[in-house]
Amino acid sequence: MDEAYLLEKLMGFGMTRQEASLYLCLYKRGRLTGYEVSKQTGISRSNVYGGLSGLVEMGAAYLMEGSPSKYAAVPVDEFCSSKIRALMKDRDFLAENMPAATDAPDGYITIEGASNIKNKILAMLGKAEYRIYLSAPGIFLKSIQEELEDAAGRNIKLVLITDKEIEVKNVILYLTDKREMQIRLIIDSMYVLTGDIEGKKTDTCLYSGQKNFVNVLKEALRNEIKLIEIGKGENGNE
Repeated sequence: MDEAYLLEKLMGFGMTRQEASLYLCLYKRGRLTGYEVSKQTGISRSNVYGGLSGLVEMGAAYLMEGSPSKYAAVPVDEFCSSKIRALMKDRDFLAENMPAATDAPDGYITIEGASNIKNKILAMLGKAEYRIYLSAPGIFLKSIQEELEDAAGRNIKLVLITDKEIEVKNVILYLTDKREMQIRLIIDSMYVLTGDIEGKKTDTCLYSGQKNFVNVLKEALRNEIKLIEIGKGENGNE
């Protein structure tokens, strides 16, 4: 496994890059003194001790009593689970105590970056109440299959337009030819998202609750479905 990738994932749990490097060193090497960690990582001793103290404070490392003192990494599943529990409590607190929100704007919002776009898509799927129309490549739908299954399990009408079969129960599936890495998503005939989903930082999507834009995208998907149905009919008559 690429160490840079592991560091990035650890940083997602609140560590700085330096703290993540120290944690990974402890995880691989076992109990170490600050001096030993410094030798293993090449990080200065002053920075190592500050970083190790930060790890202990956030619950990612243990300070072992003794002379000299040694540090040990908390098991990664234990540390991550603790962070998730704490974040869920904070989420519940904020949900109950944040001031009333104003209505969402009906204008257009540009969302950039593959990660941000996917997070928005998942949030939209999670908030759907009645129907979801989604046109996207099969390779992308596979990456969000769990969320699609959850939506179908909530008795939401789920219509997918894609180029590959996908195993989701209670879905209306329209298969089409190989398509570009683009998405068109409509939620409850109220909110839409459309744009690129190539998995790059340069990906850009447009999100809106603007009624005219919603209607335009709905008509585009209707036409796409009609073309697929016409194609099936022609193939059937050959």
